[in-house]
Amino acid sequence: MVRLARVGDRSVAVLAGPAGDRMLDLGPRPLPELFAELDGIRDRVERTDAETLPPLDPAALQAPVVPRSMLCLGYNYRGHVPDGVDPTADDPATPDVFVKTVNTFGGPNDPVVVPAVADDVDYEGEIAVVIGRRARGVALDEALSYVAGYTLLNDVSDRSWQRKQSQWALGKCFDGFAPLGPWLVTADEVDPQDLLVEVVRDGEVTVSQSTSTTIFSVAFVVHYLSQVLTLQPGDVVSTGTPQKLAVAQDAHRPLAPGDAVTVRVAGIGELTTTFIAPPGASA
Repeated sequence: MVRLARVGDRSVAVLAGPAGDRMLDLGPRPLPELFAELDGIRDRVERTDAETLPPLDPAALQAPVVPRSMLCLGYNYRGHVPDGVDPTADDPATPDVFVKTVNTFGGPNDPVVVPAVADDVDYEGEIAVVIGRRARGVALDEALSYVAGYTLLNDVSDRSWQRKQSQWALGKCFDGFAPLGPWLVTADEVDPQDLLVEVVRDGEVTVSQSTSTTIFSVAFVVHYLSQVLTLQPGDVVSTGTPQKLAVAQDAHRPLAPGDAVTVRVAGIGELTTTFIAPPGASA
């Protein structure tokens, strides 16, 4: 498996060794600049003895990419519908797309501040698609060739602000509400339509659903978006969250300082986000 990551000012390939993960230094260039060189990176990984490399410090990991833009999907898993909508209703004809702004972006080790003005902060575990080359008006059958790889996103949202208006921007775009990472797993390593998305909170699995149940495939979404705007290397398209399991949905509790949520997808990794109080807040 080829996993790419960012540590300090370096891009690295992460190799699994008997004593733990090791770092193959790919230089100071950001990952999007290296996407055209993935074949050469794979060759280097195959020729390298992991035990000759320095160990990876997981605490040093940053977001694998800092996207120019992040486009996200709402209600893309069957069974996940807006309040009051019949979950057995026909699939929508087109994706529901919204934007996360640049102030939301964070890395896998960055805590998320629970804003003082937000009283219903929630989590959404998602698979995020990282674009590998310029995509404009791409054909459906070629769309996956524009994908560099996949990472994980916690699309943190405040439901109270989200419900204030027809557009979701304010509920989705508090500072730090898009932790991303820890790795980018190259596109040849996984089938994006055969992955199990799980979320764990307080030691309990609260989300568990396969990407085989998405309404719009990764290929269709890349194709669809590229008809409107030009996607650039490093841009992120997040594919939506499944509905919470019934027990978790019925026992909904807003996130609070001290909580932690883990998004996990076999073949891509685990992203754990901790939630903290605003600076200066009383205990």
